[in-house]
Parts: sequence; C-alpha cells; structure tokens
Amino acid sequence: MADTGETYRNRAIGSSGEVKPKRLSAIGVRLSARKLSCELHSNTQAESRQPSADSLLTSPDDPITRWPDSSSNNGRKTILTMILAGDIGGTSARLAYFEGQNGRLRPIVEEVKHSHDYSSLYAAVLEFRDKHRYQIGTACFGVAGPVNEGRVEAPNLPWIIDEKELEKELRLNKVYLINDLLANAHGLSELCAEDFEVIAPGVPEAKGNRAVISAGTGLGEAGLYWDGDVHHPFAAEGGHADFAPANELQAKLWHYLHQKFGGHVSWERVLSGPGQFNIYEFLRDTGKGKEEAWLADEIKAGDASAVISKHGLSGKSPLCVQAVNLFVEIYGAAAGNLALKYLATGGVYIGGGIAPKILLKMKEPRFFQAFCDKGRLRPLLENIPVRVVLNDKTALLGAGHVAMMHAGSEVGQVAIG
Repeated sequence: MADTGETYRNRAIGSSGEVKPKRLSAIGVRLSARKLSCELHSNTQAESRQPSADSLLTSPDDPITRWPDSSSNNGRKTILTMILAGDIGGTSARLAYFEGQNGRLRPIVEEVKHSHDYSSLYAAVLEFRDKHRYQIGTACFGVAGPVNEGRVEAPNLPWIIDEKELEKELRLNKVYLINDLLANAHGLSELCAEDFEVIAPGVPEAKGNRAVISAGTGLGEAGLYWDGDVHHPFAAEGGHADFAPANELQAKLWHYLHQKFGGHVSWERVLSGPGQFNIYEFLRDTGKGKEEAWLADEIKAGDASAVISKHGLSGKSPLCVQAVNLFVEIYGAAAGNLALKYLATGGVYIGGGIAPKILLKMKEPRFFQAFCDKGRLRPLLENIPVRVVLNDKTALLGAGHVAMMHAGSEVGQVAIG
C-alpha cells in the first residue's frame, strides 16, 4: 500500500534547544543506531508501565485518566493518548501501546496472541484494548499479505482486514494498514547495533538502496529506496514469485513441489516454516536421507520446522542436517536475487523468525556463497553488507513508527482543561 500523509524526515534543533520536526510528503527513514532505542529494546521492554489503579479515574464514557497533584499542570486532568501498533502474522499477533516522544517510541505494554484463536483482527484488538484501557491517538497494523487501498486478505489467516471497517469498529479517526515487511523496513530505524548479526560486512558505510527478506510463517520482501539523504521503505510480494532452482538438486526439488501442489511453486513454498518441512519431505521421499522412527514421532507431535532446525543444528539427524543446509543455500540465493533486483548496495537485512534460530548455519559459508553466486556480478554482491535482524519486535516497532509519523512526534499525555 502506498503511504500517504505528512511524516518526519529529519529534525532541526531550535534556538532554545528543542527538537523541531521537518515535514515531508514521503516517509523517510534514517537507519542509524540510537542509544535510546537500545535501552528500549532491553528486557524491560515487555513490562507494563501502566498507572496504578488508585491513580486512575475511569467511567464507561471516559478514557483512562490521571489526575496530577495541584503543583503540576495547574491541577489539570491529563489523557494518556497512545499509539496502538500491531504485527499481525499467520502464527502470532503482537499488539502494543507506545508513547511517541521527540520522534522516538517508548513502549508501554505489549502482548503476543495466537492469531488463530481469534475470528478477526478486531476481536484480538478489542480484547487487548479492554484489558489495557488507554485513549488511542492513532493505530497502525503491519499485516502479512498484500495491502491494497487499505484492505488485505491475509494469505495465512481466514481474515479480511479493512482500514475503514476497523476505524468504525474501534471508533478511531484513522487506522493504517501496511504490509508486515513494510513494517519491518520501517522498524529498522528503531534498532541499534546489538539487534543485528553480521553475515558479511560489505564495504564500510555502504550507501544506496536496501532490501529486507524474511522467512517465517511465509516469505516476505521489502525495499528501501535511497534518495541520497534518507531511505523510503516500500512493500513487495516477491515471496510469491516463481522459485528458481540454482542446481540439479534444487531442480528436482522444484519438480517434486510442482507435482505436490499441482502447478506454481513460489519461493514461499521453500523459504518459510512450512517450506522447510517441504524440503525435508523432498529429501526423505526421494531417498536422499532416512527418517528415523523417533524423528517421525517428534515431527508428528510438534512444530515440524522447529524440530528440523533443532536436529539440523545439533547434527543428531543427518536428514535434518541436509534439510537445513539446503534451506540456507536457497535462502542465500533468494537474498542475492533480491539484492540485484533492488540494487541494494546499502545492505540486505535477513528478518523473520527462522534466521535467528539457525544463526550458526546462516553464518556458515554456504549462505553467502549462494548470495554471491550470480556470475559476472559477483564482485558487486561481495561488497554488499548482509545482516540478520535479531530483534523479533522489529515489525511491531515499525508499525508504531509509521503511526507516530502520521500522528506527529508527540503522542502521550495531553493536558485538558
């Protein structure tokens, strides 16, 4: 979905030392490490900072309010207006309240819900809102799926989500729906150095476009266009493009999946949690490895992808080792393809839930070898920085970031007479 409205590009310091936002018509993101962000992403991030019950006055028609003493705000009542943000995936839905202060997000409270436990996004948000009763200033949700004209049919959930419907249901002036990878791209600006693991350092202070590729329940992609000053995130749906085998083994995998799914084989069929299991089944069913009885039982009883990753890393199962190695090799090839398509000389970021869990495998040579194995343009790819995103709240932070930019940098306590 194309983002509209005025947002913040950079900030100038006024004569009194205050921060003055400059407005632009496009969303510009500076991807710089910020000390405050590191503090916000510590283990205290998930802790609730809600006021105590005896400091609040509530009624069915009144948002949560705090009454300061007569020495502050001249005894006026303050309403806590919050940013409501969500990272809505096929497996989990993260919801959080943030304050926006000086263009930075301050977390208030966060919950992680199982997406399939709810009939709709509204149902999940309503439960969250009723439990944590704050006045919502603006809301933004990053949703897995193509967002078009404020509407998305989630491919991995039985949900149809519409901005206008949510605005009516939640009684908000404005709700923003964006693609979850677009949220990830925005969220990079809220991270710091400790939130990344370097796969390839690339050239120092690399500039240019950037790209994000994230394998989790599905496969998402996004880009960040560099205008010479700031990055402008944009969404993509490359995970549903045709899977391109890079060698004979991968060609056999494509043929296996083509028969299994009766036609089109997308990158998501191999680069995702379910995709990892597809690779495992291919190796097992074509005699490339043996599935031990204990392994079959463990896969049947639990999360197949997690089991494969676990034993692929430990080496306990040769079949799982093969599956993880092939997954990583294909992941590297797909990331390299994305780098070429977006000319992402400023860096490629590997997001999603899988990469951090198999980080040791990601750092082995096969990932970056496949990334660079593009013929005559190998030297270009060898100079591109590649990093794994370790912070699993990146999309949530990105949704909060977008809401803050649309609403203004100051979302928090608003004094009323």
